[in-house]
Amino acid sequence: MQEKRVALRGVDLAYFEWGESSQRPTVLLVHATGFHARCWDGVVRALGAGWHVVALDMRGHGRSTKSGPYDWRTFGADTAAFASLLGLDGAIGVGHSMGGHSVIQAAAAHPHCFAKLLLVDPVVLDPESYTQPQRVDAFASPHEHPVARRRNAWRSVQEMFDRFANRHPFRLWDPAVLMDYCRHGLAPADNGFVLCCPPQVEAAIYLGSAGRDIGSAIAKLPHPAVVLRAKRKAVRDSAMDFAASPTWEGLAAALPCGRDVYLPELTHFIPMQRPDLVAAHISALAGVRTSPRD
Repeated sequence: MQEKRVALRGVDLAYFEWGESSQRPTVLLVHATGFHARCWDGVVRALGAGWHVVALDMRGHGRSTKSGPYDWRTFGADTAAFASLLGLDGAIGVGHSMGGHSVIQAAAAHPHCFAKLLLVDPVVLDPESYTQPQRVDAFASPHEHPVARRRNAWRSVQEMFDRFANRHPFRLWDPAVLMDYCRHGLAPADNGFVLCCPPQVEAAIYLGSAGRDIGSAIAKLPHPAVVLRAKRKAVRDSAMDFAASPTWEGLAAALPCGRDVYLPELTHFIPMQRPDLVAAHISALAGVRTSPRD
C-alpha cells in the first residue's frame, strides 16, 4: 500500500493505493462523512491479492486539506476531478453514505471513468423530501450542530478504541475495522491526538447536505449499479440516528440499471460490520467468484 497526494480544485487530497493498475478493474473507494480512506482496509483485506484499489480521503477528512466549502456538490465535483485526474477507465466505483452520493455525481460527470457502481447505503433521499422547506429548527451554523460537540482530543489510539468498543453502533463493527478507524483517524497534537475530521468540519458537512437532490444524475447513469440498503427506522423523529439507513427504497428502481439488495440485519455502517460482504459484491461486479462468511 502506498500513500499519495494530489492537488485539485484548490485542495490537496490524500489517497491510498494497493496493487497495480494492470490488475483487474480499478476499484475506487469513497468513504462516509466523518470517516477516512483507511476505514476501507477491511474490505481491501477481504478482497485479497490481485486487485488495484484506490481509496480517497475526501477534503476535510483523513490526511487531506481541511478546507471548504463542504457543500455536497463540492464532494461530488472533487470525486469526479479525482477520477479524471487518475485517468480511471472502466473502474468499479464504490461509495458509502456521502461517498455513494459523491460517486453518483462523479459517474454522471465522467461516465467513461466507471463501468459499474456499488452504492453502500448512500445518502440519497426520497425525491419528495428535497421539495420540502427546510425545518425551522434546523441548525443555523456548524457550531450549533450536536456533532460539533463530539470529543476531539484523545490520549492514545487505544483509549479511543476502548471508549467505542462497547458502544452502539461501534460494538457491532468488526473489531479490526474499528481499530483501523481509530489508528488512522487520529493526528498527533499537543499531549496526544485529535480527530483527523474535526467535529466542526463534520458538522459543516452535515449542514452542507441539505437539499442536495441528484435526481438528474441518477436518471442518466448508464452503469450497472448495486444498491446495498440497511434497515431503516420504523418512525422518523428529530433524534439523529446514524445507524439507520438514509437510503431511498426506490433508488435502485430509479437507476437505469439498478439492483436493490436489502440487508435488514445490518446498520448503516455496512462496510464496518461486514467488510467481507462488501468485498464479495465488488468481486461479483468484477466477475470474480468469492463467498462471504456466514
